[in-house]
Amino acid sequence: MDFNDTAEEATFRNEAAAWLANNQLTAAETQGLNRLQIAKLWQKRKHDAGWACLGWDRKFGGRGASAIERVIWDQEESKYDVPSRFFVIGQGMIGPTIMAWSTAEYCERFLPKLASGEEVWCQLFSEPAGGSDLAALRTKAEQDGDEWILNGQKIWTSGAHYSDYGLIVTRTDPSVAKHKGLTVFMIDMHSPGIEIKPIKQLNGESDFNEVYFTDVRVPDSYRLGSVGQGWQVCLTTLMNERLAIGGGGPGADVKLAIDIARTVEINGKPAIEDSAVRAKIAEYHVLEAGLKYNGYRAITALSRGELPGPENSIGKLVGAPKLQSIASFCMDLLEEHGVLWDEAQPLFDGLAQRSYMGAPGLRIAGGTDEIMTNIIAERVLGLPQDPRADKGIAFSDIPTGGH
Repeated sequence: MDFNDTAEEATFRNEAAAWLANNQLTAAETQGLNRLQIAKLWQKRKHDAGWACLGWDRKFGGRGASAIERVIWDQEESKYDVPSRFFVIGQGMIGPTIMAWSTAEYCERFLPKLASGEEVWCQLFSEPAGGSDLAALRTKAEQDGDEWILNGQKIWTSGAHYSDYGLIVTRTDPSVAKHKGLTVFMIDMHSPGIEIKPIKQLNGESDFNEVYFTDVRVPDSYRLGSVGQGWQVCLTTLMNERLAIGGGGPGADVKLAIDIARTVEINGKPAIEDSAVRAKIAEYHVLEAGLKYNGYRAITALSRGELPGPENSIGKLVGAPKLQSIASFCMDLLEEHGVLWDEAQPLFDGLAQRSYMGAPGLRIAGGTDEIMTNIIAERVLGLPQDPRADKGIAFSDIPTGGH
């Protein structure tokens, strides 16, 4: 594809840049607000001006923009420090799943409020006993008339403690193979029987949660897809997830490494003049360039109307470890300052330290490095699958607990 803006794209970019420059939240507007409140305020401002969820249909709160216009907007918005992570799951992963699998009625009910930031969504997939094997989940859903009763536990659920709704995958038939007995529901996170326990992370934050379900009732109308079709619904979410978080997330990057190398010294000279430092920075530059052009490949597919494919796992597999490696390199350059994590310190606000402590979570979120490697091997390169002892066996017959 041609990476230069067409005349129409240049006009769109100028319009986006002008709006962003003239509509940033002021200190007076955000005084006394927490990050979630600020994010909702910013999202509502974008929505009201027609800049939210650009690729969505206008009736759902979007703009009907092209894939390229969405990329242009992201490029321009990334120049500003705006809180957007609260909506990545709902808008980037769950919204497209609702569009693909829900009814017109529920699309009209949920998507506009998701686009405006009025409602926040979380993704209830991972479980303690399943590890990286999503299909090994044990949270069960049993039908009771026009409702389903849910019991079980989810873990590593990002944003559950501030979410209004969630997308949950459950086991509805343990008598069939593990991938076949799954069903997905939308769920009101304020329902009776839901208990949320934040998990204290290595970086001191609590973005992840344990979520317990005790006789939680969900209407059958909240089901996405047919009973037992949950794996196909999950794949829709996962493909969009890997596209949304593919680059590894914000944080330490080549620019930070260069800035630090220009500031600190090695043997009385700027570190940027050291051949080993320059070689390492060049290596990271190559990685970032590869991620960028791999992302352009995905953009090209989207512009053709194609769905996100398994090749988007490449971005995540490379991006998250790259972030961790650059952060570690920057901390080494900072020497004794590298062991301190304090946003008030004069050297680069602790960005390298914060990135390093948060990077391991990114290597798990959306599928571990090992899962990404298998997806690329099997579904991109066409290599044979790993042998699976549980293939074709009813989930209820799979041995557990050493038995």
